[in-house]
Amino acid sequence: MLPTVADVLSLDAVRRGNPRVVAGADRLDTRVRWVHVGEISDIAHLLRGGELVLTTGVALPSEPDKLAEYVADLAAVGASGLVVELGRRFVKELPRAVVRAAEDHGLPLVTLARETPFVQITESVHARIIDIQLQELRASEQLHEVFTELSVEGASPADVLGQVSRFSGRPALLENLAHQVLACESAGQDTGALLASWESRSRAVATEGRTAYDGTSGWLVTTVGARGQDWGRLILLCDGPPSPRDIVLAERAATTLALGRLLERHQESLERQAHGTIITGILTHAYADPDEAAARARAVGVPLTGRKLISVVLRPIAEGDTALDEQVRLGDLAEATASACRDARLPALVGALDQARVGVLLPLPPRTAAEAALAALADRLRASFPNPFVLAAGSIVESVRDVRRSFLEAEQVADVAVRQPDGRPYYRLPDLRLRGLLHLLRDDARLQTFAERELSPLLAHDAQRNGDLTRILGIYLDSGRNKAVAAQRAHLSRPAFYDRLRRLERILDTDLDDVESCLSLHVALLALESFRRETR
Repeated sequence: MLPTVADVLSLDAVRRGNPRVVAGADRLDTRVRWVHVGEISDIAHLLRGGELVLTTGVALPSEPDKLAEYVADLAAVGASGLVVELGRRFVKELPRAVVRAAEDHGLPLVTLARETPFVQITESVHARIIDIQLQELRASEQLHEVFTELSVEGASPADVLGQVSRFSGRPALLENLAHQVLACESAGQDTGALLASWESRSRAVATEGRTAYDGTSGWLVTTVGARGQDWGRLILLCDGPPSPRDIVLAERAATTLALGRLLERHQESLERQAHGTIITGILTHAYADPDEAAARARAVGVPLTGRKLISVVLRPIAEGDTALDEQVRLGDLAEATASACRDARLPALVGALDQARVGVLLPLPPRTAAEAALAALADRLRASFPNPFVLAAGSIVESVRDVRRSFLEAEQVADVAVRQPDGRPYYRLPDLRLRGLLHLLRDDARLQTFAERELSPLLAHDAQRNGDLTRILGIYLDSGRNKAVAAQRAHLSRPAFYDRLRRLERILDTDLDDVESCLSLHVALLALESFRRETR
């Protein structure tokens, strides 16, 4: 930022002249672009605005009206102030016409009681201005480097806003055209307060042009979009008029967001990213206060407070045990799920949990049973999404604090159901039979002791040798002890698979052709899956 008149008056070179403000004391925050020394009375046409004029007054006219005209001309061209050294033309004070004209035109007017080398003042001020300009140049280069790197890396909106807040020290938000918050960086402020009644507040801020500052709200608003298709607004919450650097920062960030949107057309939408970020934040306890998660969800149009919540996990079903076909992307399932929720009038958070699962946090509308909501979602989704999948639901919970437990249960149900789907519209824990029972008993020390007794030699062997015999045993038992099918699923030749079975028998000291032994081992493996899922 350029120095102000007050900043100039605080310089040692000026203070030695014993400066005194005689007019325009309320305008000392005016910025000084340059310092100009001039003794002629018709100097105004040589100025461009923002200059602080230094003079001894030796060439100024003596007529009061001419002096007033001189001051008026300086104010008209936007001079930042007038400094007059006393002693040569004006001995003890300035004529009243000069002071009155400066007050009338709001021009800061300063007298220097002592002789002061003007060159010292100009050197001091110009050195400071040049230093500020160099700092601005370095900051601009840093902005360019940081946001270029973010563009190349395909950074998420949250990462972009994080950099905006880091540079500005202010909260930054990204909203869509429906005034729903897609990403928020609070810069240490209370997120709930920032997002309170967001949609109504945002709709009240209508700006002209692609970048504009709304003084009433204190918002610096930049339109986000490319190729003539605007899709959102970047908002920087300011505590006063933004600096030129703030404007450059907002516009550079908006460009990065727009470029990222163009590059992400083959990936999940920004809405899915925003929803997924909130779900992940809940599951990882990223929000110190559950009310913050509720506020973020409310800002994207999903009310969580005061409603019963049910977690849903969807998993695409692959052909056999092969990977999903490349055309069947998890993003397609997430978008189809979000569309099905809208069709069923079920506001919900929908986003990818990882590379294999889509998560849904469903706040149940009043007087709506969970079974009816799940059935409506499943029916609409199967009608619109052509590829097979399983839909699993966790327990109903009363608050955001308990959502993680419900999601863990839904993930467990989905992971089990996807292995042997039977065509149900949706799956819940009671549908898993033995696996469901083991999940309910997962904290029982007796079950943990049983699994450890059955599998500990095998687990120790794999841990020491980085082996995969535990996986081979699971494939063999899941295949109904059909060695040919198991070898195919393990992607091994039959001789190689048979060799691993013999090693398993030696390590476990058991006969894998014995039905009861295999049953015990299978139950132990299922219990182990339940333990590992819970501690994940």
